[in-house]
Amino acid sequence: MQKSYRAPNPGDKRAWFIIDAKDVPVGRLAVVVANKLRAKDLPTFDPSVDAGAFVVVTNAALVKLTGKKEEQKTYQRYSGYRDGLKEFTAAEMRAKHPDRMIKEAVWGMLPKNNIARKMMTRLKVFAAEADKGTLAAQKPVEIKL
Repeated sequence: MQKSYRAPNPGDKRAWFIIDAKDVPVGRLAVVVANKLRAKDLPTFDPSVDAGAFVVVTNAALVKLTGKKEEQKTYQRYSGYRDGLKEFTAAEMRAKHPDRMIKEAVWGMLPKNNIARKMMTRLKVFAAEADKGTLAAQKPVEIKL
């Protein structure tokens, strides 16, 4: 009888990817990012092992929303207090916190468990172009979308 293969945790040897979000629809970007964070693109994928990569997303403020989502899509935050529910349109969210648009889209595509919370710490989102010199030590691979 053959034993089942169990993917090892990569530890410090995780890959780094950098993605430019300029003029890319949010959903298509989030799918690629979620798959890299989960390591679903690797042949050794195991949902119980956190073997994903670090993902850096740049130009989050220039991400594209299709249709009338800029005015119609709403995001919600809740403080925990009575009457603490706040709603924002996508245009307001883009103006104040463009990184949260991508983070919330990626979070929606991950399983809701402890491993996914750990995966989200490996997602780095920048509203503008990131300085490539600060990421040079990690040797990131650029992904074109």
